[in-house]
Amino acid sequence: MHLKRVVLTVRCGLVLWSPGLAAASVQVSGVRLSAAPGGTRVVLDLSSPASHALFTLQNPTRVVVDLSDTHIERQALSLPEGRGAVSRVRVANRDNGEARVVLDLAQDAQARSFLVPPDGPWGHRLVIDLPATATREASVVRATPGSGGRDLVIAIDAGHGGKDPGASGRSGVREKDLVLQIARRLAKRIDREPGMRSYMVRDGDYFLSLHQRVSRARMQRADLFVSIHADAFKNRQARGSSIYILSSRRASSEAARWLAEKENAADLVGGVSLTDKDDMLAHVLLDLSQSAAIDASQNVGDAVLNQLRRVGRVHKTDVQRASFKVLTSPDIPSILIETAFISNPAEEKLLRTAGHQEALAAAMMNGIRNYFEINAPPGTLLAARGAAGDFGPVEHVIVGGDTLSGIAERYNVSTRALRRHNGLKSDRIRIGQVLRIPGLAGT
Repeated sequence: MHLKRVVLTVRCGLVLWSPGLAAASVQVSGVRLSAAPGGTRVVLDLSSPASHALFTLQNPTRVVVDLSDTHIERQALSLPEGRGAVSRVRVANRDNGEARVVLDLAQDAQARSFLVPPDGPWGHRLVIDLPATATREASVVRATPGSGGRDLVIAIDAGHGGKDPGASGRSGVREKDLVLQIARRLAKRIDREPGMRSYMVRDGDYFLSLHQRVSRARMQRADLFVSIHADAFKNRQARGSSIYILSSRRASSEAARWLAEKENAADLVGGVSLTDKDDMLAHVLLDLSQSAAIDASQNVGDAVLNQLRRVGRVHKTDVQRASFKVLTSPDIPSILIETAFISNPAEEKLLRTAGHQEALAAAMMNGIRNYFEINAPPGTLLAARGAAGDFGPVEHVIVGGDTLSGIAERYNVSTRALRRHNGLKSDRIRIGQVLRIPGLAGT
């Protein structure tokens, strides 16, 4: 067996952490494993700080952590299944009073570790990080035979995640979980739409910084950035949906930051690098791009808000402007949707139902489609369809008071056509149900 020692800070050697920290025997009460695009993290829950050594072994590749004066109750410990860079976790107590944790790796990775003091519900922890190899995500353009145009890319950002749960409802449901469910439903609808594809900025329970969320959307060359949240307020009577776009004040400060970082930006504004431009020209280009993005954000926000009105009450009747950092991409129209108030018991209950989540996703989809049918970027399949007048059916979300005959009259189609197009055996419909209206452009 070949032994390879690694020094965490220098990459080659042995790291010993604070000898003497653990005066008494340390107990390992839990082992947690999480994987995200940025890497894999293993967390050991400890009764008190522990001195430890970390090293790697080859053939097969694995990371070994030895904890001094530490004991593991193997029978009481539930070990996580492998994920990310870690295929399996093993633990053992050694005769010298050490506890050993072995991480069998599915791929080569460089490990680093650090101790974390108690914080809130968490006690002492030893964190082992296995960062992913830094690679640029490739933008995928889905080809449509004979279309001559690319797909629109809609970046869907499920708010919060990982260590950031967001707001919580009275039942204990967390914002990060609900908005991820809605985001996935929206992504499925987008991917079914000819000429569009979705990109999930976060598709699991892991933390991303606001800067990472914007960067991921830009690396995909997204045409629209949609951040999904669930509002909260101390007054539990507050209710309804809201949509926000970037404020002018925040846009100005972000423009200054982008300009300051232009040397590190290879592809900053609409595919145009600012690195070879003087400051005056760079400022003009950035200002033009950002102004256009904010104007487009306003228009797509209006379109989505109009659709959300069909699902339920809106908290703000107009698109609001705010200083959300997640909306600061200079060249991508960006909106933040507060779907409802998770702090309102009635709306929290609705948010937890599949029917209401589908209704919200359908409303967002309709608004996005309505905007791009009029404002499709040149070179996209949707632009070509628009020029040919070839838009497909739209969707109608059933709300209280709707009847099949009333919907048919509204869209100037027959009830028979509605039933046939949606596979209905009768005129019975339910709130939250989505009907496709045949042969009409978005309204």
